[in-house]
Amino acid sequence: MALVNMRDMLQHAYQHGYAVGAFDLVSLEFLEGIMDAAERCHAPVILSLAESHFEYFDFELIMPAVEAAALRASVPVAIHLDHGESFESALRGIHLGCNGIMVDSSQHTLAENIHMTRAVVNMAHACGVPVEGELGYVPGVEGEDAERHPGEIAYTTVAEAHDYVTQTAVDFLAVSIGTVHGRMLGEPELDFERLQQINASLGIPLVIHGGTGLNDDQFRQLIASGVSKINYYTALADRAGIHIRDNASSHQQNGYTSLTKGVKAAISAEVERCIRLWGSADRAAALMTQCAPWSAVDHLIIYNVNNISEHEVDAIMAEGRRVLSSIPGVREVITGRAVKQDAKYRYTWLVRFCHPAVIDSYRDHPSHVAFADQYFRPVAGDRISIDYARVLHSTYI
Repeated sequence: MALVNMRDMLQHAYQHGYAVGAFDLVSLEFLEGIMDAAERCHAPVILSLAESHFEYFDFELIMPAVEAAALRASVPVAIHLDHGESFESALRGIHLGCNGIMVDSSQHTLAENIHMTRAVVNMAHACGVPVEGELGYVPGVEGEDAERHPGEIAYTTVAEAHDYVTQTAVDFLAVSIGTVHGRMLGEPELDFERLQQINASLGIPLVIHGGTGLNDDQFRQLIASGVSKINYYTALADRAGIHIRDNASSHQQNGYTSLTKGVKAAISAEVERCIRLWGSADRAAALMTQCAPWSAVDHLIIYNVNNISEHEVDAIMAEGRRVLSSIPGVREVITGRAVKQDAKYRYTWLVRFCHPAVIDSYRDHPSHVAFADQYFRPVAGDRISIDYARVLHSTYI
């Protein structure tokens, strides 16, 4: 298993002077191309899914594929929700398997941004999930991201960055120093002095959104100034688009598979170029020794009931599935009955947590306490409860 704690991943990058690519994906071609490049380069990678791209794919349908790719990888992988639009977006992202969260409140006032981000941090940290905040505003200039990020650039200030990080407790900070979402028009002018001052003040991994269009030297200066995560999408989309147009012009058969043939490789080549430029190639082995694995937990309860009917048991199970599945960090709630009538314990609950941190936050959550006290404990005095860490890639005898 190579799904790892993203906080550990970016701390290692920050301490060792390189950056991890957070590559936004919009299809399986992107997912496979990104992972192929990371494997070739023996590099850590962040699989990033931006809420602004959800019109291109069904988030709930693509996440199992993303998680499967991460779990079978031999290199360290994190799964990140990029530019989430709300607290509810963050909650849904964690529920579906993201182990890094960014909710973008940068368009609001500083006070509003702090308030909204702090709420997400409190919830996500209770699930063991690190949070990226953004201060300042990175606009879109050209291409599809221009429509999603309208307006003028607002630079991050050192003083506001310090106050923001202190009051929100975010793990990483995306800063605005002159980059743009989408394609860059003209030569970018980046405020490296501002970035260096922010880095000196905060001492946490910094993030750059809008990596497309920067030259090699600018990337090196960004990383030397504390940038440990670089978001990258537009150049990948452009490489895919160019390849599709080339296929269309060179083949008489223009079916879907003919048009998309080679797109994965084109995306992968650009990802590899970035990985090697940003210094994350051949970091996987060292990083794996410093990263905690991202391990799910199964909360199992087996029990018997007293003095209630099977219909009442069904009603309690249905209410439990409804209530408990809404608690942050709970990924799934399964209820069942023993197959054999003479089993020692007749009923079961299996509640799947995204991370061991949820054991405590779930136990103390008001919704769980209310359900357990009102519905479950009064009728299920004979019960056993155990938390199991998920063991993957085991050898079965």
